Amino acid sequence: MVFQLRRRQPKQEAASSNDAQKNLQRPSAQEIYEQVANNARQELGRSTVSLIISGLAGGIFMGLSALGTAIALSMLGPSTQAQFVAKMFYPIGFIVVILGRSQLFTENTLYPVALVLAEKKHFWHTMRLWAAVLPSNVVGALSFASLAALTGAISPEIVRSLSQLGLDATHHPPSTIFWSGVMGGWIIATVAWLVSGSHSITGSVIIIWLLAFVVGLGNFAHCIAASGEVFAAILTGQLPWLAFPKWFLPAVAGNICGGVGMVTLLEYGQVIYGGDADAEAIPAPEKTENESL
Repeated sequence: MVFQLRRRQPKQEAASSNDAQKNLQRPSAQEIYEQVANNARQELGRSTVSLIISGLAGGIFMGLSALGTAIALSMLGPSTQAQFVAKMFYPIGFIVVILGRSQLFTENTLYPVALVLAEKKHFWHTMRLWAAVLPSNVVGALSFASLAALTGAISPEIVRSLSQLGLDATHHPPSTIFWSGVMGGWIIATVAWLVSGSHSITGSVIIIWLLAFVVGLGNFAHCIAASGEVFAAILTGQLPWLAFPKWFLPAVAGNICGGVGMVTLLEYGQVIYGGDADAEAIPAPEKTENESL
């Protein structure tokens, strides 16, 4: 089944779309899918250098999630209540990166893959994007960790909390990290899908905060958000360098499986094979004269 995505709306359709937004009309799954595909075209059209720079910025900004959590833990202590409060700061990095349109690898398990499912010719462009964004995200996370752990920019108490987060992330067998990554990738790809259908910045912030808070609260593996924490533990001598790939590879694999398998393929199936693209609303019953009076 071939599904043609609309690239641009005519002026009349764009005006009606704006009216729908003003009325807070809920977009259909097809409309969200088209927005996701259009976002993917924009990202795939960027040069490799642009993607690398944006990915580097994304990796650095994601350090805000680790930093906010570590600051709260250093102030509140290791109690269960403190852990809950500290995780409220975990979504900060996601908010900054997603709204700032920096490249985040786990977002790109949705956008370009959704386009590839409809237009197979973009497969190698997607591989180019992944090959540029994932390493640059990691280098950005290492840059953040170096700034935090080696320069004295933050207090030793916060560095200890940051390193402890890295120790906690790596002290699991690879299978646990993988399935935890599936959960994390699923939730963050869902964030990208829902933000594409949001009508406002406020709504996007709420969506990102709520779902990313669940990722942090559940300690689900996220290959970029936790990289800064793991690097901090390595740079402070609490972990060997070999600990990073042992944690990172199953986390990436889980994030890809969760993002692609549990969101992109399901939403594609809903829109295309589920018939949402061709579905029409059931007409409302006509009013009788007595009802109109």
